[in-house]
Amino acid sequence: MQTAALALILARFQFAFTVGVHIIFPAFSIGLAAYLAVLEGLWLKTGRQVFLDLYRYWIKAFSIVFSMGVVSGLVMSYEFGTNWSVFSRKAGPITGVLLSYEVMTAFFLEAGFLGVMLFGMSKVGRGLHFAATCCVSVGTLISMTWILASNSWMQTPRGYTIDPATGRFMPDDWLAIIFNPSFPFRLVHMGLAAFLSVAFAVGATGAWHMLKARRAGAIASEPVRVMFSMAMWMAAIVAPLQILAGDAHGLNTLKYQPVKIAAMEGDWETEGRASELLFGIPNMKTERTDYAVKVPLLGSLILTHSLDGKVPGMKDFPRDQRPPSPIIFFSFRIMVALAMLMALVGFWSLWLRRTSALFTSPVFHRVALCMAPAGFIALLCGWITTEVGRQPWTVYGLLRTAESVSPIVLSSMAMTLAAFVVVYVIVFGSGLVILLRLLGRAPEEGEHIPSPAHPADVLATHTHPGIAGPIPDEGA
Repeated sequence: MQTAALALILARFQFAFTVGVHIIFPAFSIGLAAYLAVLEGLWLKTGRQVFLDLYRYWIKAFSIVFSMGVVSGLVMSYEFGTNWSVFSRKAGPITGVLLSYEVMTAFFLEAGFLGVMLFGMSKVGRGLHFAATCCVSVGTLISMTWILASNSWMQTPRGYTIDPATGRFMPDDWLAIIFNPSFPFRLVHMGLAAFLSVAFAVGATGAWHMLKARRAGAIASEPVRVMFSMAMWMAAIVAPLQILAGDAHGLNTLKYQPVKIAAMEGDWETEGRASELLFGIPNMKTERTDYAVKVPLLGSLILTHSLDGKVPGMKDFPRDQRPPSPIIFFSFRIMVALAMLMALVGFWSLWLRRTSALFTSPVFHRVALCMAPAGFIALLCGWITTEVGRQPWTVYGLLRTAESVSPIVLSSMAMTLAAFVVVYVIVFGSGLVILLRLLGRAPEEGEHIPSPAHPADVLATHTHPGIAGPIPDEGA
């Protein structure tokens, strides 16, 4: 029995590890594809070379991020079959269909236009190339929509019937399945998280090159300044919207998953005029939160928008239906703290812009550089809060995680988990190094993209003694 329980823990950790690595890349792709569409649209509208330079600079990063997202996503489809076959069998009539829609719509759209977007600027008309960029961007958003529809159904299942003979979830109302109660809130929250994460990644890249230029006694180039300015505008606008979206999502979660809210807040007793725990260590055994630091009345005000509102406690729910509070208690607070910090940086940028110091404040540039991973860390913490907070269920209130796992062997699970960690560190660590090296070079005025050529031509260009230089660059 202990061996089976440990195998279940390892299976859960393996899926958490793989999805945690994967989610970074789709979020980066979603935000970066939209940014590229905006850049190309501004270039076509204004004719300013700087927008084309930035487009050509960031499309190289997009190609790396997109490819790593595809590779990391393939692994999870295999895990559904190998480690979570019971879940796949029972929930497959719903989740499998939604994921198939994602492939047939979003993936085909992205794959169909990605080649034109990456290599077609010198081969097709400007309007057609811009349409290809927009199609890829829309494809990433459609992909996010179907994935979140599937995952949100697992959080707040609707529109199904359960086959009494097999225990399978059979679709009854597809509109209710797709537009389940948590789906709209999670879709907005995730979309804004992707845009905000990329805004701070782009801003940090601009800040790095402005600091580098300052150390060299020079002025940062126009592409660097424009890139930084656009990123700070995005941060100033999206960060407050994300806080509002998170608040709405919290109200929805309170209504449909109150035990998750209780675990996030570290509350054990249901009470009105509840305090907000700023810090503490929830203790699942003693059913109390140790070392609690509270602010009176703030808990009810935040969670219910009323000083007299009731906040649920975990003691209202059976012990075997409570999520592990310590994990989501801290992941939620890290997410909120980073959201507040990102909003402050956005407001700070508005003040500096007003005083004409946005491009000359080294202190702010250092802060912006340090904020590079803030959006992605907040996104991961939010995902941990959402998924761990659903425990002990895979389909909330209906199918337990312990009942969803395949009959796996502990030794095999331990071996595959170790292999995943090693391979992921090598493959995606190398990809990250390549990406950082790429971004370590500042965008140039007149940025170019090398034209694709046949491998034999490239080999001959660099090795044949009769050829003096590289092949002409059509995209220059």
